[in-house]
Amino acid sequence: MATETAILAEGLTKHYGDVHALVDLDLDVKRGEVFGFLGPNGAGKTTAIRTLLDEIRPTAGRASIVGLDTHADSVEIRHHIGYVPGDLAMYPGLTGRDTINYFANLRGGVDWSYVDELAERLNADLSPKVGNLSSGNRQKVGLIQAFMSCPEVLIMDEPSSGLDPLVQREFQTILRELAAEGNTVFLSSHTLSEVQRVADRVGIIRQGRLITVETVSSLRSKAIRRVEFEFGSAVEPTLFEGIDGVRDVVVEDRRITMSYDGTMDVLLKVAMDHNDAVVDINTHEADLEDIFLTYYRVDGESSE
Repeated sequence: MATETAILAEGLTKHYGDVHALVDLDLDVKRGEVFGFLGPNGAGKTTAIRTLLDEIRPTAGRASIVGLDTHADSVEIRHHIGYVPGDLAMYPGLTGRDTINYFANLRGGVDWSYVDELAERLNADLSPKVGNLSSGNRQKVGLIQAFMSCPEVLIMDEPSSGLDPLVQREFQTILRELAAEGNTVFLSSHTLSEVQRVADRVGIIRQGRLITVETVSSLRSKAIRRVEFEFGSAVEPTLFEGIDGVRDVVVEDRRITMSYDGTMDVLLKVAMDHNDAVVDINTHEADLEDIFLTYYRVDGESSE
């Protein structure tokens, strides 16, 4: 993956009176990565995107896309990005193909063979008028217009809304293909399974503040999981005593089960140093949804 920055935000802030919709957002998204931007409705995801795209002006801070200032160079930036807004709107009297043609002309033309390939892969019929399409089929038209120019940066706000599962999978495959070619994807979503499948890194936003940015694998490695060891003989409940992150230990003769929110190498070292051999290990790894809910828990309650 290239180390150049595709999207940079420094102290990006947006207030609506007393409402702090976005607070001191610092973000560095690299070229060639799929970056997942997670949070429930109202967390600040769309505000961040609209501020990055200069659709609304920040209260404070600055940002750039492919090295161009998002305000001073906002027109030039449009030549480098593809965008799917969360509130996708199109001319209802145009067909899907007319809509694509309209956006293609704005860009100075596109490869229509690639448009047809995208339509086939996403199972999109471009002949009906957009106003007669279901929300999912309108979304396909929106995805095609974002993909068709193979932009350097794709910014997508809830892009799989309304898509059936098979089309979602194909959409995710296209995202990974574009990233493999060096393009960048900024994917705002509350569909955690989607982000888990495609993202290299994830940022979690809560109440307008970015609370963590990590790789998916790193988040999962530190998340709470259930771990069970089976030894060759009876085991003492104090075996894993004093290890940070170990809780809810249950011992049943040769088996010891616990909740754990650290890296597995720490537990494995203690287990291997035990006098008796480890017969079996089972672990239930947390998925992104578990992790997400953990970050959103405040004083034992979810803030959603």
